[in-house]
Amino acid sequence: MAKNTYKAEDIKILEGLDAVRMRPGMYIGTTSVRGLHHILWEIVDNAVDEAANGYCDRIEVKLYNDGSASVEDNGRGIPVDIHKKAGVTGVQVVFTQLHAGGKFGSENYSYSGGLHGVGASVTNALSEWLKVQVYKGTIYEMEFRSEKDEKTGKIKSGVPVAPLKDTKVKTNKKGTFVRFKPDATVFETVEFSVETILKRLKELAFLNKGLEIDFYDEHTDFHRIYKYDGGLIDFVKYLNEGKSTLYYQPLYAKAEKDGVLVEFAIQHTDAYVDSLYSYVNNIPTPEGGMHETGFRSGITRVFNDYAREKNYLKDKDDNFTGDDFKEGLTAIISVKMQNVQFEGQTKTKLGNPEARPAVENVTINALSDLMKNKKLSKVFEAILDKAASAAKVRLAAKKAKEIARASKSIESKNLVGKLAACSGRKPEMNELFIVEGDSAGGSAKQARVRQYQAILPLRGKPLNVEKKKIDQILLNEEIATIISALGTGIGSEFDLSSLKYHKVIILSDADVDGSHIRILLLTFFFRYMRDLINEGHVYIGMPPLYRATKNNKSVRYLYTDKELQNHLAEVGKCEIQRYKGLGEMDAEQLWETTMDPEKRNLMRVTIDDAAEADRLITVLMGDEVAARKQYIFDNSDFDKEDKFSKMKRS
Repeated sequence: MAKNTYKAEDIKILEGLDAVRMRPGMYIGTTSVRGLHHILWEIVDNAVDEAANGYCDRIEVKLYNDGSASVEDNGRGIPVDIHKKAGVTGVQVVFTQLHAGGKFGSENYSYSGGLHGVGASVTNALSEWLKVQVYKGTIYEMEFRSEKDEKTGKIKSGVPVAPLKDTKVKTNKKGTFVRFKPDATVFETVEFSVETILKRLKELAFLNKGLEIDFYDEHTDFHRIYKYDGGLIDFVKYLNEGKSTLYYQPLYAKAEKDGVLVEFAIQHTDAYVDSLYSYVNNIPTPEGGMHETGFRSGITRVFNDYAREKNYLKDKDDNFTGDDFKEGLTAIISVKMQNVQFEGQTKTKLGNPEARPAVENVTINALSDLMKNKKLSKVFEAILDKAASAAKVRLAAKKAKEIARASKSIESKNLVGKLAACSGRKPEMNELFIVEGDSAGGSAKQARVRQYQAILPLRGKPLNVEKKKIDQILLNEEIATIISALGTGIGSEFDLSSLKYHKVIILSDADVDGSHIRILLLTFFFRYMRDLINEGHVYIGMPPLYRATKNNKSVRYLYTDKELQNHLAEVGKCEIQRYKGLGEMDAEQLWETTMDPEKRNLMRVTIDDAAEADRLITVLMGDEVAARKQYIFDNSDFDKEDKFSKMKRS
């Protein structure tokens, strides 16, 4: 209970890194596994900034058996001299002072990344210990530890064990080595994901041409080196593996305009959706922003001018739209600039208005120059042919939509007998369960809370949209029903503000067919409603595999084979019911295991690496059978613990 008095002595002044320790979420977003990797990225990004500014060409990342991680670069090394204002060395300032660093001006770094945090000091604050070595002719060393304050009993973070020491040991190396051990009392898990780290390191190697990134995991003796001398060109080729491209070599350009360095690579495929991924100072911007707007407008303008020049468009013809040129486009755009302003739900949208004209200008000028190269005439003809074909489909689809809009009864008719809508008027409170099969759908309709839970049974497998044009997609009954139920539209007409249900829950059987339905739906959402995933509205329901009953009294639901084994070891012999599908559950069982917000297991679908997700969808859902077989062969490990057993309830 709050006390009645409120005096100056009640105001807490958090000194040094105490603020980070008390409210870590303010600095790294979350203390989940995502936050754990965030403190690693802060150190990695410092090294990459050295590379991006021309001072470093090699980075080593290592995981150790004791749970610690290290990052070493061959850059200039953190300053070891005394900071005049702070009265301590630059190393101590960097690791103990918030908002301290050499990146606030342009003298030392033209461009810098960082994941919108406050750098190395946060990593130090959230670690049991951190050790740093700086190589500048000799080796300098310093160590920091979290320790308990004897007076207050509280943990004080990142305390220097001793001042920076010049060991006098000579070295030919240059740069900085940082090793730290995440604090297990702060994070939900301190187990780094090798897969997550590899994805980010590969991405950084693509974005920084010629940079060598060396990764080693001491636990498994796993070693991997990334280095791409083609940079963004190699990145686009990697994303287009398994796709049929319209031309062999991606188009590439790099130029600076008004202090904004713009670099992009593009290549068209025979696909029907685009794959555009943007970065600012090596940071992914999945929500887009001004740089993407400038790039798209530049693409549209320069290609339309070329289309008229080559008589693809007559004077009376309307211009092609940006969507026409986007169809089948794979593009990477990397922008480097100072004073970056991020916006959006997850601070991954570029807000700097000066980026738009700069990127548009570079895009137009670079592509105009490439269009003058007669050797590339066939390339641009292929692009225009693709745009013309897309325009025809777009106009046909537009007519179909106009007919549908002319009669609202058509849209509502699609849902008659299918959607059991909820009565709630607040979308943020409402949930839509997309359920596999009429049988499970019937149980779900009986079990639901009508005020906020809606049920949409699927009567067949959804369409694989990866292989279909937009007009074919709109004709598919299951997909059309989902579009109507959500109310957002799709593709370029997608409007998240019209979403009727803020939780969209895929509920399918825990078998191969159920997994197939999940991936088909997720492919559709990723390609045509991506912001639905980006904004955290898509979930996967986790039905149990077993129902264990002891002496006809105690009932427990188990979600993995390992949970079953542990339960049997704990309680001994009991009656086990194996659910083959959702249809085997009655309404009461479905409610208490899968639909009750207090008890159910839900897995939120996120996109940590949109570019990699794009490539995997192409591999898994595209036409290249050999690539799909190879992926399954490389990634299947049936001995591993079921990953769903670690999912948290939400």
